[in-house]
Amino acid sequence: MAKFELKLPKMGESVAEATITNWLKNVGEKIEADEAVLEIATDKVDSEIPSEVSGTLTEILFQVNDVVKVGQTIAIIETEGGSVTPEPVEEPKTEVAASLVEVTKVASQPTTSDDTPSDFKSSDKFYSPLVKNIATAEGISVSELEVISGSGKDGRVTKEDILNYIKTRGSQPAVQPTTDNRQPITQTVPVSINGGDEIIEMDRMRKLISGYMVASVQTSAHVQSFIEVDVTNIVKWRDRVKSAFEKREGEKLTFTPIMMEAVAKALKDFPGMNISVDGDFIIKRKNINLGMAAALPNGNLIVPVIKNADQLNLVGMAKAVNDLGNRAKAGKLKPDDTQGGTYTVTNVGTFGSVFGTPIINQPQVGILALGAIRKVPAVIETPEGDFIGIRQKMFLSHSYDHRVVDGALGGSFVKRVADYLEAFDVNREY
Repeated sequence: MAKFELKLPKMGESVAEATITNWLKNVGEKIEADEAVLEIATDKVDSEIPSEVSGTLTEILFQVNDVVKVGQTIAIIETEGGSVTPEPVEEPKTEVAASLVEVTKVASQPTTSDDTPSDFKSSDKFYSPLVKNIATAEGISVSELEVISGSGKDGRVTKEDILNYIKTRGSQPAVQPTTDNRQPITQTVPVSINGGDEIIEMDRMRKLISGYMVASVQTSAHVQSFIEVDVTNIVKWRDRVKSAFEKREGEKLTFTPIMMEAVAKALKDFPGMNISVDGDFIIKRKNINLGMAAALPNGNLIVPVIKNADQLNLVGMAKAVNDLGNRAKAGKLKPDDTQGGTYTVTNVGTFGSVFGTPIINQPQVGILALGAIRKVPAVIETPEGDFIGIRQKMFLSHSYDHRVVDGALGGSFVKRVADYLEAFDVNREY
C-alpha cells in the first residue's frame, strides 16, 4: 500500500489560496481516479478538486471553511501498489512572498467606506492580510471583526479565530456597523410576521456579489452616457453568414463577439478607459482583457475574462465568447478565467432590456451595457432627400467612474464603439 498526498492544485497565476466549501467523500470511502473529492471556492469561482489516483480516503487534513494555500496537502489517499508521487506545484518561495501574494489579493478587492471589510483604517487593531481577506470574502464588517476575541499575540485575531467565528456566526445575532462612535447594533435573523413568508439566506456567491455591488457604488462616482446605434448592416451580414460560419468553424456566431471586437478596437483608441484606480494612483493597463458578464443557472452573476481581446480576429473572439459562456453555464470555469479583466461588457438585451445603468466592476473604471436590437422607424438621409424606413437599432449604455473619467472621454469612447458598429463592412470575410 502507498500513500498519495492530494494537494490543492495551481488554479491560475493570480490565485494563491482557496476556501474548502464541501467534502464530497468521507474517510474510509473508495475514490476513483479523476473523481471529485471536495469542492473549493475562490473569491469568484466554485470548483471541484478531483483525485489523481484510485484508492481509499484515509485522512482529511482541513475542514469546511478552512483556507488552504496552493500546494498544501489537503488529504491522504491510500493506493494499491508502489509509491505515488504527485506533480510538483508551484508555491510562494518564502513566507515574505506568500504574504505579498495575500496583500496583493486583498488590495485588488473593491475599496469601500470606512466601515466595510475592505478598508481597515477605521480600526486601531492589527489584522493580518489573511484575516482581512477572509473577512472580505465572508462579508464581515470592521465593527463585527472587532468583537471577535483574538487568541494570538497581544490579542490579535488569528485565522483559526475568524474561521471559528464564521462557523457559529449563523446562530449569533449579526453585528451591524454604525456610522458614529456608538456601540455596534445587532440584527437577529428576520422572522415571518404572518408565518407564510419564506426566509432564505443568501448563498455564498450572492453574498459576495452583494458586497461587490455595494462597494462599487460607494467607491466610484457613477456617470452614464447613452447612444443609439444603427446595426442594420451587422444584422443582415450575420443572417447571411451564420450558417456557413458554424459549418466551417464549428461555432455559433452570435452578436456578442462582433460587439466585443468593436469595444476592443475602441479601447486601443482610448487607452484612458483601460485603466484602474488604486487609492490616489491610476494604473494604465498594458493588456486589453474584456470581461463578459454571464448569468448562471442559479441566477447569480459571473464575469469571465477574454485575455488580450484586441489580438483576436472575429473567429477567435467567437470561440473565446462561446467557450467562456458554455463553461460558465456548466459551472466549469477555472479561478483564473475570472481574473485580470480591464473593462467589462454586459448584454442586458438578452433579457429584453432596451438599455441599463450597469455597476462598474471594480477596480475597473467603465462597463458597457448592450441593449436589445429592435426594428424601429428611422429617418434615412439620401442625396434625393430624407424618408422613413425600418432599421435595426440598439442602445449602448456606458457607465464610467467620474473620479478619473470625464464626460468627454466617457462619451467619446462609447461614440467610437458606435462608429465601428455602424461602419461594419457587409462584404467582410469572417
